[in-house]
Amino acid sequence: MSYWFLVSLPPLVVALAYGRAPFFAWYGVGLVWVAALAWLAGWSAPVAVVALAALAVAGGVFVVPGIRRRLVTAGIFKAFRKALPSMSQTEKDALEAGTVWWEGQLFSGKPDWNTLLAYPAPRLTPEEQRFLDVETSELCRLTRDWECTQAQDMPEAVWRYIREKGFLGMIIPTEYGGKGFSAFAHSQVITKLSTRSSAPAVTVMVPNSLGPAELLLHYGTPEQKQHYLPRLARGQEIPAFALTSPWAGSDAASIPDAGVVCMGVHGGREVLGMRVSFDKRYITLAPVCTVFGLAFRLYDPQHLLGEVEDLGITCALVPHDHPGVDIGRRHFPLNAVWMNGPIRGKDVFMPLDFIIGGPAMAGQGWRMLMECLAAGRSISLPGSNTGMQKMTARAVGAYARVRYQFKTAVGKFEGVEEALTRIGANTWLSDAARVMTAGAIDLGEKPSVVSAIVKFHVTERARQTVNDGMDVIGGKGICLGPQNFLGRAYQQIPVGITVEGANILTRSLILFGQGAIRCHPYVLKEMDAARSGDLKSFDEAFWGHVGYTLSNAARAVVMGLTGSHFVAVPDAGGKGVAPETRRYYQQLTRFSAAFAFLADISMGTLGGALKRKEKLSARLGDILSLMYLASAALKRYEDEGRQAADAPLLHWVIWDCMFKAQNAFEGVIANFPNRLFATLLRRIVVFPLGRPYFVPSDQLGHEVATLLINPSATRDRLTSDVYLPTDVEEPVGALEAALHATIEAEPVEAKVRRAIKSGQFKPGLLVGGGVDALYDVAVAAGIISRDEHALITRRGELRDKVIRVDDFPYDFGLRQALDGQADEARKAA
Repeated sequence: MSYWFLVSLPPLVVALAYGRAPFFAWYGVGLVWVAALAWLAGWSAPVAVVALAALAVAGGVFVVPGIRRRLVTAGIFKAFRKALPSMSQTEKDALEAGTVWWEGQLFSGKPDWNTLLAYPAPRLTPEEQRFLDVETSELCRLTRDWECTQAQDMPEAVWRYIREKGFLGMIIPTEYGGKGFSAFAHSQVITKLSTRSSAPAVTVMVPNSLGPAELLLHYGTPEQKQHYLPRLARGQEIPAFALTSPWAGSDAASIPDAGVVCMGVHGGREVLGMRVSFDKRYITLAPVCTVFGLAFRLYDPQHLLGEVEDLGITCALVPHDHPGVDIGRRHFPLNAVWMNGPIRGKDVFMPLDFIIGGPAMAGQGWRMLMECLAAGRSISLPGSNTGMQKMTARAVGAYARVRYQFKTAVGKFEGVEEALTRIGANTWLSDAARVMTAGAIDLGEKPSVVSAIVKFHVTERARQTVNDGMDVIGGKGICLGPQNFLGRAYQQIPVGITVEGANILTRSLILFGQGAIRCHPYVLKEMDAARSGDLKSFDEAFWGHVGYTLSNAARAVVMGLTGSHFVAVPDAGGKGVAPETRRYYQQLTRFSAAFAFLADISMGTLGGALKRKEKLSARLGDILSLMYLASAALKRYEDEGRQAADAPLLHWVIWDCMFKAQNAFEGVIANFPNRLFATLLRRIVVFPLGRPYFVPSDQLGHEVATLLINPSATRDRLTSDVYLPTDVEEPVGALEAALHATIEAEPVEAKVRRAIKSGQFKPGLLVGGGVDALYDVAVAAGIISRDEHALITRRGELRDKVIRVDDFPYDFGLRQALDGQADEARKAA
C-alpha cells in the first residue's frame, strides 16, 4: 500500500497542476488518498477494501455520465436555471459579438505562449508604406494645428487633399475604388496624423472606423454597396454615424429614437417605409457630412413586415439633405477643430431601402454595431492616443535635454527622470498593444474584449503621458500659441477617455463583466445550455468547469510554492525566447492560473451579485488587462529582434504591469465578501510565498529616461512615424535641431567649466551680456576656438526658439469674436 501511494500520488498531483485533468483524475486522487489514510491508520485489509469500495461506488455516481446527470446534475441544473438572470436580446447580442483571441488563453489559466509568438508581426505592403511616407506626411505638412484652431476648421486645401488622396476610403476594397488597406496600415496612418494634429486624424479616423463604410461592407445590399462605396472612397460623400442620444450615452442600447413602419410618399410615389424621430448629439463629422448612419428602434404595430411589433434597433443610411433632417450646428469638444455636432429629425419618412442591408436587416442593428465595433475600437483611439504619446516622448525628451536649470539639463534631475520614464515606458507599451491588436484584426479576429482593453489602457496611459509631459515643460506648456507643441493635446485628452465606451464604464462593466463570460471556456456554454433546457450539454459544461477550476487551483498553488521555476517556457518555433524574458513567461503563466481560479471563485460565490460589485469586477478586469499588455510587450520584444538597447523599456513595463496586477489581486482578496475564501486565496493560492514583484527600480527608470534625451536607434524606434518638420520655425522642428546642437555644444561647455575651475581665466561680471556671454569672454581669452564658439552660438539660437512662448495683443480674443461676427453677417447677407 505504501509503495502504491508514494509512486502514484506525485504523478497525479503533477497531472492536476500542470495539465487539464478530467474528472476521473480527481477520482483517482481520492482513491489514492483513502488508500494512504488506510495505510497510515493501520487498517486491516478488509476494512481498507470496504472503504475503497464505498468510495468507488460513491465516485461512480460522478464518473458515469447517465447516473451523474440523473442523481446530481439535474438538481444543480434546476437551481442554475432559476438563478440565471434574464437577458435581453441586445445584451445577448453584445455578449456574443466578436471573437475570443489571446485574452481567452490568458483566461484559461494555461496560456500557450508559442501560439502568441507564432502570430505574424504586422507588416505594411509597399503601397501602404508609400502612402504612409508620402501622402500621410504631406497631409501632416499641410496641417498647422494653431492655424486650424484659430479658424476652427481645416483649410479647404487640406479637406480637398483628404478627399482626393483617398484618406476617407482606406478600408474600402479596391474593387469599389478604395485603398483596401489592412487594419495595421489604417492604424499606422492614424498614429502618424495624430503626432501632428487631431483635426486630420479624427477626420480620417471616423469614416474608416465604425460608420457607414464598415457597415455597408459587411451588411449592405449589392445596390447600396455599388452606390455608396465608390462615392465614399472618392470623397464625394463624407460620412457620419448617429448613435448617441442625450438620454442614452454609455447605455447606447436604450436609445429612445424610434421609427414606425408605415406607408408614405417618397420620390413622388407611395411606398412602404418608416416614420422616424431622432435626436442625436456628439456626432463626429455631423456638420459636414453628406450621408449619415442612423441607429433607432423600429416598431411595426400594423404588422406590415411580419408578426413582431418591436423589431429592435435598426441602422439606416440617410442623406443629409433628406426632407425633415436637421443637421444642426456644431459642438466644440474641448475646443477641438474636428467637426462634431447634433443631428435631429421629427417624423422623418424614409423608405425601407434606407435600412442598411434592406428590409431583411430591420431589427438587426445592434448586432451589426456590436460585431463591427471591435475592429474600429481596436484601431481608432489606440492609434490616435499612441500617436499623441509618441509625439510627447520625442518632443518632451528633446526639451528636457535642451532646457537647462541650475546649470544642468532638466532631464538629468531625478524628479524629471520619473516623469520621462513613465512617458517612455507608457509610449512603448501602448504601441506594442496597438500593433498586436491591429494584427489580430488582420488575422480575421473581431476581439471585443481586447478592443475594450486597448481602448481603455492606451487612452489612460496617454493621459498619464501627456500630463507628465506638461509637468516637464512647465510654463512652455501652459501658454497656448503656435510654439506650444503639447497644450492642444492636453486640452483634448479627455475626449479619448469619454468616447467609444467611457473608461469608467469600460473598466467596471466590460473588461471582466463581458470578458468572464466570453473568454471563460465553460460559462457561456452553461448559460446557453440552461436557457435552452439542454441537460446533457449543461452536464458536460458544468463538470468540465469543476475540473477546470480545481486544476487551476492546484496549478496556482504548486506554481506559487515553487516560485513558478518549473513552468515550461515557449520554444518560439525551436529558437527559444530571449533568456532575459524567461522568468516573465513563467510568472505570467502563474498569474494566469491564479486569475482563472480567482475569477471562478468570484463568480461561484457571488453569482449575479458580482455584476453589482463593480469595484471587484474592475480589479479582476485590471488583472486580465495587465496580463494582455505584458503579453504585447513580450511579443514586441521578440518581433523586433530582441533589441538589447530596448531592454530597459521591456523590463520597466513588465515590472510595472506585474506589480499593478499584484495590487489588483490584493484589491480583490482584501474586499472579498467571504473572508474564509479571502484568507485561503491570499495564503495558499495567490501569494503563498509573498508577492514576487515590486515597483520598477530607480536605476531601471534612469536607463529608460536616458533613452529619451539622447538620439539613438532606440529613441527612433520608440517614436517611429512621428512627423518631424525640418523648419526650425516650427516647435518640433526647432526641438530636433536644438537637441543635436545642444549635444554638440556640451563638450565646449565642459571645456569652459574646466578652465574656470583650474583658474585659466576669470569670466568677469558679464553684466547685460546674456546667458551665453561667458563664451564670448572664453573665445576672447583663447579658451575655445571660433568654431567652438559658433557651436555655442548656434545652440543658443535654437535653445531660445525652443523655450520661447507666444504672446498676443491684450484684446486678441475680442478681435477674434468681432471678426467671427462679421463673417457670420457677411454669410447671412
